[in-house]
Amino acid sequence: MRLPEHTDRSTSASRVEIPTFGLVAEPLTQVKRLIHEQLTEHLPAFTGLEPSAHRHRPRDLEQLIEYVSGRSGKMLRPALLLLSGRCCGEITDEHIRVAAIIEMIHNATLLHDDVIDEGQKRRGLPTINRLRGNETAVLLGDLLLSRVFQMSAELEESQAPRVIAAAAVRLCEGELRQAIQKHDWQLSEPDYIDAITEKSAVLFSSACYLGAVLAKTSDERAQSLADYGLNAGIAFQITDDLLDIVGDEQKTGKTLGSDVDRHKLTLAVIHLLKSVDEQEKQTLINSHLESEKSQHDRNALAEILARHGSLDYARARAREYAAKATGALDNLRQNRARDALIEAAEFIIGRAV
Repeated sequence: MRLPEHTDRSTSASRVEIPTFGLVAEPLTQVKRLIHEQLTEHLPAFTGLEPSAHRHRPRDLEQLIEYVSGRSGKMLRPALLLLSGRCCGEITDEHIRVAAIIEMIHNATLLHDDVIDEGQKRRGLPTINRLRGNETAVLLGDLLLSRVFQMSAELEESQAPRVIAAAAVRLCEGELRQAIQKHDWQLSEPDYIDAITEKSAVLFSSACYLGAVLAKTSDERAQSLADYGLNAGIAFQITDDLLDIVGDEQKTGKTLGSDVDRHKLTLAVIHLLKSVDEQEKQTLINSHLESEKSQHDRNALAEILARHGSLDYARARAREYAAKATGALDNLRQNRARDALIEAAEFIIGRAV
């Protein structure tokens, strides 16, 4: 399947999707531009290696790289990093570079996730695995990660590469944990929270922490922002899991229903299974959760979850974590960036109301 002829590579600040990110619109534009440059430009020569600029890059590969670098999502993680930096001081070139690294790690995981979940649409466009197959999608994700290695090696702040590496390891462990937990219909809520903390929230936390560290703030303030990011990230993933059941694909721009189709337990489902007797639980598992049908009736499942209060429970828990996130900012001085972080937490949980 051919790549679409036109992809949106606009880096205009007016394209910021989340209103609270307007405060960092210009540096976000710089982050997008840097990501595009890192993916499309050839590497310089290194000792013992032929300069990459002397090698021919096939046109098909150029098109794939352009397609990936031109798809811009909400830029949530880099925006939180930049706002955290602005909370504590001035945004520097190093902020831009680290924000690009964080977003490239995230984008690599999306390429891999789409292969695992057989996603057909991402950010309103066909996924790479749909267009060119799983092998190409996985290798493109690996290419992004290899660029991350190169960019991290050039960072001036010595703490940043260690934080980035640790976050990447924990992210992968969280994804593995969730894969192992498939079909475990006895999974507890704490186990679920642990898994999404590793697979998702840790990257939020690392982004906010690094934004503060790069602004040369105190350890106490940096930890407060790390705590904000961790709890905001948990709230984000709970909400994202809810959207997989009750969301609108036209609004989210991605394939939904993959969690149930792939037998992944989410908070609403865990609550539902704890709310019914054993006989009804087994019926639910057989009819909605263990079925090997390629496409489940999300509306029917959503109705059952709503009837048992499971959707409302998950929304309430997301609100609790969002409140913890904003509470972590109490010891920071009031400024526009701090207000924007509070508003961002509210936006996160408002997506699945």
